[in-house]
Amino acid sequence: MTTDKDNSPVGLPKRASIAAMVSLLVVVPCFWQRHIESGDLGSHVYNAWLVQLVEQGRAPGIYVVTQWRNVLFDLMLFHLGKIFGWGIAEKFAVSICVLVFFWGVFAFVSTVVKKSAWTVAPLIAMLAYGYVFYMGFMNYYLSIGLASFALSLMWSGSQKGFVWAVLLAPIIQLAHPLGFLWFVGTASYRLLWMKLEGRKQLLLPVSGCAIAVGVCVFFLRHPGFQADWLDWRFYLRNGADQLAIFGGRFVVLTRVLLVFVAVCALVDVVRSGRNREYWKERRLTLELYFVTLCVTAFLPENLHPDPNAGWIGLLVTRLTVISAIFALCWLASLQVRAWDMAGYGAVAIIFFVFAYQDTAYLNRLEAKVEKLTQGLPFGTRVLAAIDVPPDYRTMFLHVAERACIDHCFVYSNYEPSTLAFRVRVKEGSPVVTASSEDSEDMQSGTYEVQEEDLPLKQIYQCDAVDPTQVCIRDLIAGENNGSPTVTPAR
Repeated sequence: MTTDKDNSPVGLPKRASIAAMVSLLVVVPCFWQRHIESGDLGSHVYNAWLVQLVEQGRAPGIYVVTQWRNVLFDLMLFHLGKIFGWGIAEKFAVSICVLVFFWGVFAFVSTVVKKSAWTVAPLIAMLAYGYVFYMGFMNYYLSIGLASFALSLMWSGSQKGFVWAVLLAPIIQLAHPLGFLWFVGTASYRLLWMKLEGRKQLLLPVSGCAIAVGVCVFFLRHPGFQADWLDWRFYLRNGADQLAIFGGRFVVLTRVLLVFVAVCALVDVVRSGRNREYWKERRLTLELYFVTLCVTAFLPENLHPDPNAGWIGLLVTRLTVISAIFALCWLASLQVRAWDMAGYGAVAIIFFVFAYQDTAYLNRLEAKVEKLTQGLPFGTRVLAAIDVPPDYRTMFLHVAERACIDHCFVYSNYEPSTLAFRVRVKEGSPVVTASSEDSEDMQSGTYEVQEEDLPLKQIYQCDAVDPTQVCIRDLIAGENNGSPTVTPAR
């Protein structure tokens, strides 16, 4: 990590009191509702509870495997849950992830631009509660924060920093392989960029984009992998898309922010852009952003390499968080102006007000499901086909999981059948389906109930006017589980 004029580390605040105050502010959204409404988070908590049941011999057909990827958050959540209970464990574990992400990105941006990134701190906070967070991709989210720390350590090329970054690498892999790949790829790019001179440096962005094109061609020529891509408008995946989460007003706010950012950048270029040093100092950041944009343009969004396992989904939509981080490096390099910071702060305030309102709505929905499940006998099997408002970009498919802890089994639980998590299932388990395809159909409400599934109950939205109103009923063989649900409208 580089140093500033008074030999203090660049990246993190010099005073612990400042770091503590900022940290408290950053984790406020983790505590402003009873539950953190973060997509897959409910499933992570539920499956941590299942692991506890496995240890007690109360989850027939469920077993736990040892794996070294996509598991760090689950391990942390499980051990905290055993000590504090699942409600507190959820808050603590997610708060740790948020702080690792926020300060990791802050340290990386500060190291790249060689000054503390306070100018863009509101934007980093917004990114910390962006699409990846509200989808509940907590292991991936944690890996990006850890990778940001590791990159900030090795960025200067010092031997000591490189050693510390290498020591962090296995922990990044334990969290998620995508974060590990980002660390390895960006670290390699940085080290080669420092070794090469002149036009030879152009080999790096060309090679990066060529690899992305090669991956695209490979999957196109091997349809057995069942890969599919997003539409051709790759420029929409510029990093700002991470802020478009709950509904259309977030899209409007994101567009306003993009216009404001463009004005800030244009003013800076007009004032200083004729200086060759200006572009020389920012060239690496621009290259990395361009390569990342190229990768997101050519990589498949969803991939199904193993027909016996689940899909590897939303790859590109996750990776745009990396584009956003490189964009923040550019913005942090601009000359600091009061109106820049005021604009970023104003947008951040509006963003978090909107997020509070939408998570309050989702909490009301989950509270109704909790009330519905409390009277169920332990071991009751349930399905839940709960839809979010149609303009939501994030999916909220796991509303019943937390509600079922200590009460019931969510038969559609997606984790065991995907073979991507440490919780696995044997064929014929009464706790969860062993088929990833059946799990997907159950969650979407298109599953045809089989005789051997019974007894089985369905939680569904039963009021078209108020989508937070939920009901429960017994399913019968031959019907689709989602047939009585209504489409939420707000």
